[in-house]
Amino acid sequence: MNIFAQLISKQLNLPKEGVENTLALLDLGCTIPFIARYRKERTGNLNEVQIAQISDAYDKLKELAKRKETILKTIEEQGKLTDDLKHRIEECWDATTLEDLYLPFKPKRRTRAQVAREQGLEPLATLILLQRESHPERVAERYVKGEVKDADSAIKGAQDIIAEMVSEDERSRNTLRSAYRREAVITSKVVKAKADSEEAAKFSDYFDFSEPLRRCSSHRLLAMRRGESEGILRVSITANDEECIDRLIRQHVRGRGPCSDLVEEAVEDAYKRLLRPSIETEFASLSKEKADEDAIIVFAENLRQLLLAAPLGQKRVMGIDPGFRTGCKVVCLDAQGNLLHHEAIFPHPPVNHRMQAKMHVEQMVKDYRIEAIAIGNGTASRETSDFVKTLDLSHPVQTFVVSEDGASVYSASKTAREEFPDEDVTVRGAVSIGRRLMDPLAELVKIDPKSIGVGQYQHDVDQGKLKKSLDQTVESCVNSVGVNLNTASQHLLTYVSGLGPTLAKNIVEFRREHGPFSSRAQLKKVPRLGPAAYEQCAGFLRIPGAKNPLDNSAVHPESYDIVAKMAKDCGCTVDELISDRSKRSQINIQRYVTDTVGIPTLTDIMNELEKPGRDPREQIEEFEFDPNVTSIDDLTEGMVLPGIVTNITNFGAFVDIGVHQDGLVHISQLANKYVRDPNEVVHLHQHVRVMVKEIDHRRNRIALTMKF
Repeated sequence: MNIFAQLISKQLNLPKEGVENTLALLDLGCTIPFIARYRKERTGNLNEVQIAQISDAYDKLKELAKRKETILKTIEEQGKLTDDLKHRIEECWDATTLEDLYLPFKPKRRTRAQVAREQGLEPLATLILLQRESHPERVAERYVKGEVKDADSAIKGAQDIIAEMVSEDERSRNTLRSAYRREAVITSKVVKAKADSEEAAKFSDYFDFSEPLRRCSSHRLLAMRRGESEGILRVSITANDEECIDRLIRQHVRGRGPCSDLVEEAVEDAYKRLLRPSIETEFASLSKEKADEDAIIVFAENLRQLLLAAPLGQKRVMGIDPGFRTGCKVVCLDAQGNLLHHEAIFPHPPVNHRMQAKMHVEQMVKDYRIEAIAIGNGTASRETSDFVKTLDLSHPVQTFVVSEDGASVYSASKTAREEFPDEDVTVRGAVSIGRRLMDPLAELVKIDPKSIGVGQYQHDVDQGKLKKSLDQTVESCVNSVGVNLNTASQHLLTYVSGLGPTLAKNIVEFRREHGPFSSRAQLKKVPRLGPAAYEQCAGFLRIPGAKNPLDNSAVHPESYDIVAKMAKDCGCTVDELISDRSKRSQINIQRYVTDTVGIPTLTDIMNELEKPGRDPREQIEEFEFDPNVTSIDDLTEGMVLPGIVTNITNFGAFVDIGVHQDGLVHISQLANKYVRDPNEVVHLHQHVRVMVKEIDHRRNRIALTMKF
């Protein structure tokens, strides 16, 4: 592990001791949220992002170590493992260099060079490569036998061997990599037969596109690759062929003469037939990997903002899944999100039972004491919002438009069927919309993050890396907010540090059998929840109204004794310490420092005592679109409108302005200054004012600006 700690410390520019301790904690099975929150003294106060980076780097190094073992074993079995080669492989921690070292020994299909070797032409290749012979064709005559019919055939075979040697040469490959890093150009051309097709229109920006690869942004690269996979575009990555060949010739050709000319021909063949395709593939893969990473970062950040969106809290909510022909599905939920009632109303065309719908909704609001209405933001959302504003309600009710992305996925899922086995998908979808208003985090964790609809090209990126990143993001959000142990669903508990599906299920079953938990210590009685899992999860689970007030805080049970000592030293109870600011102000945390508990943990404890179990999320706000604008035909350039940020990409932000088509605020239009990352300026669900810059009716696109 020491070598891993050294490498990661250098790579991430983090203190070696903190990295080493973090690796030790990860090996013990500790989760990233637990390490970041409760082991600050061990890590040197590293945050969650840094610990996640250490974890990712550690996984890559372990994979590389396994790869090295395989390579060493393969070369040894061939009887070609020299001490020098073994040392170089053992000391190598760069994947590209490692594969270069392995390339000459890698089992491969039967190549032209392999055929030439089988014909006994390797000694001739070595002679030509020395570039000393003045009459290579005479020497070649000695190798005319069997399938080698003449001297020309012998020389051609020898050149095939030289070409393969050049293509597998580490210096040659690095020379080309340097050239591609500096000069590579990515080009996309439309497949002529598809140019006029309807599906090709969305790729029209890339029909004849070219730019330096190092300047190609991730969203453009992923767009081109998607066009390529759909058969619309041809994409290539190239460098200057003549310059690349010249560089290789300077490396391998010495002086002038017949042998030098033959080597030069072999070098050119090596470049065109072997090296260029290999390096192009490598750079295509590397650029795609980099684009994937950028897109995954964008997606994870959007997901974080979505999960940490402001909750309404425990209120009695009416959820409406709007629609025209099939009507609006209406559900009434109690303050815990339980379904009390559902029915369909038809206030819109073609049915137009507007008065009947009005009477029904007004009666439901009264009967079920509804405090807020959540309307899905899909089809008929604006029309339904306008309809709700006409209601004559018995008491004030707040109205919110809620993102319904992924609601249909949830409604058809196993989780939804288990929750509502007797209801159809439309009812489940409306329940999800209502619950998202109450607590977005608790509801959205039930949906595959890829179906939530934020991010860019999520189906085109590496799915394994995407899943890992999104799972980490969900886990981070759940644990940063904390979870009510007595009301949390099995699905939500799954993401709590140290639990997972089995223990989450056991907790729910234990709660069902024995009633609500009265203390965190009771968790130890849950089947299969041992000391290690308890240590990991306890600090993130909350019990409102527990006998010990710390059970409803982020103070870990391992620190209860410290708080008890603080209270004793102040001559009061823990309850009084929490409620009385003057008593807390008497505490000098330096007095409570020990070998294992330092200032970071004690500072966290004091912050938690000030506001135990506080929710880090913002307060929710009502929003209203411009009542005069309902479709793209109502827009005019220069119009200023209210909007809600629905998605953030690394090229800008999409904003819903209430016309059934989100507009794009390009990154250059977000602020009157240079913006490197749109997240610096906007966040998901933010209420903004935008100006209409351009309307493209043909492609149904709206360009917006926030610079006015």
